[in-house]
Amino acid sequence: MTPREKIQAVIDEMGKVVVGQERLINRLLVGLFTGGHVLLEGVPGLAKTLTINTLAKILDLHFQRIQFTPDLLPSDLVGTMIYNPLKNEFEVKKGPIFAQIILADEINRAPAKVQSALLEAMAEKQVTIGETTYLLDKPFLVLATQNPVEQEGTFPLPEAQVDRFMMKVFLNYLDKEQELEVMRKMSNMDFQYEPKSILDLQDIQAIRKEINQITISETLEKYIIELIFATRNPADYGLTKEADYIQFGASPRASIHLNLAAKVMAYLAGRDYVLPEDIKEMTPDVLNHRIILTYEAEADNITSLQIIQTILSSVAINR
Repeated sequence: MTPREKIQAVIDEMGKVVVGQERLINRLLVGLFTGGHVLLEGVPGLAKTLTINTLAKILDLHFQRIQFTPDLLPSDLVGTMIYNPLKNEFEVKKGPIFAQIILADEINRAPAKVQSALLEAMAEKQVTIGETTYLLDKPFLVLATQNPVEQEGTFPLPEAQVDRFMMKVFLNYLDKEQELEVMRKMSNMDFQYEPKSILDLQDIQAIRKEINQITISETLEKYIIELIFATRNPADYGLTKEADYIQFGASPRASIHLNLAAKVMAYLAGRDYVLPEDIKEMTPDVLNHRIILTYEAEADNITSLQIIQTILSSVAINR
């Protein structure tokens, strides 16, 4: 099979287990093919964990699931030094972070010291245990889930860590027909489907090389920059009201990730060039967690997604 045929096979295989989450599957593939970490947010029961578990089985990569809890310690994540009385020396016991795909389940239930340990792994692709630094395997991808922050027993993620995620994807409830299909499938106690392994490391590397060849015009490159700068200086783009709502705009990582995400969207659509629609499609997921709102925005019930839609409708493509 060609790389594109294998990608379609992955989507078809996931559809045998996961119902009605085509957009979520698409975003996970974008993260996989760009090496970008993905944060999924939604209420319990929306198949966040199931989707990631299924994808991990389809990929022939080392996978680890870490359940984040308030009593989790950094050493539970990265590992620690253990004394070996037979050898009369300390040995390194590596933690579950030493995998290629990490499911950080309910990441916002862990305290700040655990968050910072994960941050080093996400940012530097390495882990320090004792006085030794260990490089993590490639690819290294963190797929994290979190329940809405307003629920009890959760810790807000530090802005520095949130910015390390390429995308933050909000999940909504399924429609009636999809939920009916889920109910019928999952209420069948005989339903047990083991997804087949389709993509391996060589396939992923080959797909990444092809995506790297996708062309994006200088006009669209400048359009991405205009979108990012509109989040930082909204008044310069005639967005005076939004200027009162935005405390901090998107970081330089946003422009990099938006460029990469648009190329993957073009590739998945079978094109070797990026269209404006690819950029507009990915902008909300790439930017929504990078815009810090003011208290006035919260008081007026304004969300970052609403501001992003206003920016998309206001910033023109200068040809």
